[in-house]
Amino acid sequence: MDHFHYRDGELHVEDVPVRVIAEAVGTPVYIYSRGTFARHAQVFREGLEQAGDVHLAYAIKANPNLAVLRVLANEGYGADVVSGGEMRRAIAAGMPPADIVFSGVGKTEDELVAALEAGIGQFNLELEEEGHVLARLAAERGLTAPAVLRVNPDVDAGTHAKISTGKAENKFGVAISDAAGIFARLSGLAGLNLRGVAIHIGSQLQSLAPLERAYARVGELVAELRGAGHTITHVDLGGGLGVPYRHGDVFPTPAELGAMVARVTKDWGVTLMFEPGRVIAGNAGVLATKVIWVKPGVGDPWVIVDAAMNDLARPALYDAFHDFAAVRPNGERMTANIAGPVCESGDTFAMHREIDAVASGDLAVFRTAGAYGATMASTYNSRALVPEVLVDGDRFAVVADRIDPGTIMAAERVPDWL
Repeated sequence: MDHFHYRDGELHVEDVPVRVIAEAVGTPVYIYSRGTFARHAQVFREGLEQAGDVHLAYAIKANPNLAVLRVLANEGYGADVVSGGEMRRAIAAGMPPADIVFSGVGKTEDELVAALEAGIGQFNLELEEEGHVLARLAAERGLTAPAVLRVNPDVDAGTHAKISTGKAENKFGVAISDAAGIFARLSGLAGLNLRGVAIHIGSQLQSLAPLERAYARVGELVAELRGAGHTITHVDLGGGLGVPYRHGDVFPTPAELGAMVARVTKDWGVTLMFEPGRVIAGNAGVLATKVIWVKPGVGDPWVIVDAAMNDLARPALYDAFHDFAAVRPNGERMTANIAGPVCESGDTFAMHREIDAVASGDLAVFRTAGAYGATMASTYNSRALVPEVLVDGDRFAVVADRIDPGTIMAAERVPDWL
């Protein structure tokens, strides 16, 4: 359920017309619904309650806006971070360090030290050498780092190749066949409390079957590790549950995930950790844009909008689908190509798509843009960095300013020898 709906023929976010925000802030602009973020967080928690002792850490990479993080902190969520910067954001938003999980394949020593000193709750180790380095850094400071070993279960998540993370050829984790040996070598190190294992097989999963296969392999590994005398108290099962981008798409619900997890893990006796991201954020945001031109084409006309691939990169990166809807539809439909103003042929959001009929000056939105939208934005073509707005009932606030090209240029320097 989300809070984006038409009222009197006009698209609203909760109780605020998109038009009002566009007039106040300009376009393009990301618009988020606080109520939708909170509701999705509650539904995910309720769905996983049947799995027992559960820790929820929102995957900050999906949408790291401080206001969004504060909403989720208020819902009791911790954070899954993959950089020192994301860790600082989580803490600044009020998420307790003890509820932060530090993932990622390339943590630097500086990041590990900062996380140790902040007192984060768990490090997800990606390779044996990282475990040795973390143990040394912790011991030098008189600390013990809580950690789990991320394993690669070699399970195809059935998702896009660029967001698959659990196949043998992916860069993440250690081969599950090597995990027991690595665990044994790391478990006795001073400065390290190696307390379990972690997996994450990919994003935008449409089926629970790959997750169940991966979880079953992890269960076998947990039994093997315990058989070797190791104490296993935590298993991090990652995230990846998908959301519908197209009308009519059906995805597993958090309750269905929870039922499967409860069945597969019933004898594990551990704290289960989850890192939901897109399933919380995806349908909690839209990207509002204005039509600049409707340009005749060889076949279909081109609807040129003021949003571009630098504002919403997913279609250019993954050929991702985002529904395009007029803010004030007139009931007519047209078939068109939708593109932005960036000087790249890849700056295309849709080809030969049936959409609401629009004309120059009309407002429209790209739906399901709350995850992997603003966080992936850039200033390519010296365009402004897109702003973000959070709506709560009948009020709204700018929660990230539009950063114009002049401000960006002011951070650059021409050396005096030029």
